[in-house]
Amino acid sequence: MTLRIGTRGSALALAQAGDIAREITERTGVATELVPVTTHGDVSRESLSSLGGTGVFASALREFLLAGKCDLVVHSMKDLPTQKYDGLRIGAVPPRADARDTLCARDGLTLDTLPEGARVGTGSPRRAAQLAARRPDLAIIDIRGNVDTRLGFVASGELDAVVLAAAGLGRLGRTEKVTEYFDLESWPTAPAQGALAIEVRDEAHDDDLLGALEAIHDSSAQAAAVAERSILFRLEAGCAAPIGAHATVSESAITLLGAVYAPDGSGQLVLTGSGKLDASHAATVGADDFSGPAQSSIIETAEYVGSALADELLAGGAARLAPLTQD
Repeated sequence: MTLRIGTRGSALALAQAGDIAREITERTGVATELVPVTTHGDVSRESLSSLGGTGVFASALREFLLAGKCDLVVHSMKDLPTQKYDGLRIGAVPPRADARDTLCARDGLTLDTLPEGARVGTGSPRRAAQLAARRPDLAIIDIRGNVDTRLGFVASGELDAVVLAAAGLGRLGRTEKVTEYFDLESWPTAPAQGALAIEVRDEAHDDDLLGALEAIHDSSAQAAAVAERSILFRLEAGCAAPIGAHATVSESAITLLGAVYAPDGSGQLVLTGSGKLDASHAATVGADDFSGPAQSSIIETAEYVGSALADELLAGGAARLAPLTQD
């Protein structure tokens, strides 16, 4: 059979879906075909924050999949709502790409060396808040458009710099435009940034499809993404909320950093938490970790860590610091 892979039609979406298609064929020998789908987020010129962020790129793909017009769809996981979608499930999470944000600036400039009043573009409220916190003297410009359009704002001189995800630049072969990579500990990015989600129908049972999902799945990448996204789920926040998260998964623990920012950069709340794992990725929760079951799977532990950290953020005043609840 040929597996039909639904994807948005943007250059970045086609690139990442193409990577998945090639990986499936190389690992399993199963043929694949890309099926582009136009989403509301692709055709709207409104700002991402005004569109609401959450789900704006996913709905058309999901309806296409439910209608049986493709066998699986490839999402950027950071664009997915955290609630389960009826009739669908995430069947695989491939190895995660670079989760960092980058600065792409004229003349090789960095965030610290940009001149006072420099114009920096982003469509992300979280990135805008981080920029304002680090450099309140900058003019932060709300922008839309694909990666090349945004880079074009800098090339034309309309902007001095833009902030873009390293993962997208890497998938498109544009990393030579990067003038600075931001460290994840001091600049946590959107929950699940750099991770892809392969979504399938709940009743999917074809051997070729199941074999393809198993061949490309990475449990550590899934656990990190689940921990980060559990913060959003617990806070009932959308992907456009000014929230950053960064999880690491080792043989012994899941460690999670979560941050909530005031939209104008005037304040931030940053906390960390962890859950222990044994060598087989079963979890044990100690006195210094979040409470949970004595034994659980790596994914259950990731959910506990993210949920408990969200509770700590709420107790610390996150809801007073920034608008969190999605419309």
